[in-house]
Amino acid sequence: MAADVEWPEDLPAPAGAKRGLSTLTGTVTTGVESRCLLINGFLLIGGDRSVLRPGARVTVTGRVDRSVVTTCQQGTPFVVTSAAPA
Repeated sequence: MAADVEWPEDLPAPAGAKRGLSTLTGTVTTGVESRCLLINGFLLIGGDRSVLRPGARVTVTGRVDRSVVTTCQQGTPFVVTSAAPA
């Protein structure tokens, strides 16, 4: 399923795009490593795991942080500040 994505803060944004926190909406999928969760290529770091379950359609707010080191071996790290069912 496609995700509705506001442009991540560390990527060049089109003219008029918002900066700061980004919002992702999509279906949570499992990663190749256990306990790793993603939405369309973004690795979800933190967030309420009772909301962020594989198969759940959610909206998360947070920011891309490429300095985060993980064992997940996939996805762009996205530090979640809030998560809710979509």
